[in-house]
Amino acid sequence: MIGFQSIPIGPFNIGLLPLVFAIIITMVLGLQIFRKGFWKKVYSDRNISFAGKYLIFIMLPLMARYGADVAPQIREILQVGWVFIIQEIGNLGTVLIGLPIALLLGLRREAIGATLGIGREGELAYISEKYTLESKEGRGVLSIYIIGTLFGAIFFSVFAPILLDLGIRVEALAMASGVGSGSMMSAASATLVARIPEMESTILAYASASQLLTSFLGTFTMVFLAAPLQRFMYKTLVRGDK
Repeated sequence: MIGFQSIPIGPFNIGLLPLVFAIIITMVLGLQIFRKGFWKKVYSDRNISFAGKYLIFIMLPLMARYGADVAPQIREILQVGWVFIIQEIGNLGTVLIGLPIALLLGLRREAIGATLGIGREGELAYISEKYTLESKEGRGVLSIYIIGTLFGAIFFSVFAPILLDLGIRVEALAMASGVGSGSMMSAASATLVARIPEMESTILAYASASQLLTSFLGTFTMVFLAAPLQRFMYKTLVRGDK
């Protein structure tokens, strides 16, 4: 009923997807003051645990949709294929920029989990296997995972159209939408489609291809580049585990 909303703020038009309102409504209804009667049963610990554990099954059809979006535009994508690969280097930004800032804010081992990547399933799995989620590193990655789930889609749905209004090409923004998170990619690409509907197939194809590559190559980037770089920077910036 709410649908897609476009809010003008100065020279920019910020597009808000139904997904954004769904997240906000879910957050509000999840407040303790509303957890009574029927909603108390909906937000039970059992249901929350089930939803988090089996979210991946809901995402599988979305992954299949990525492939369907990529196939019709495969020739165009292969022509700029090297750009998709080079953009994976951008995944190191969370370590190069995020780690020093996290340490300045007072985090220590929590910063290892919080800045290894954008805190999605890949980083969650890596940190849980290497340190366990009960460790300080585990608390760091879980915090980013929760924050990304709550606010990531909202941020991307607002940020993408702003960059479009600043003159960045829509193809570049579509590529940048595939950061490794299905909800963030969907939010960013959908707002771009809402702004430029005649380029819908190109936007969805570029975003989906980027998402697939990030999900695949991002794992190798994290393990062989981001993690070693992070350990080196942490030991250099922090003398001893404080």
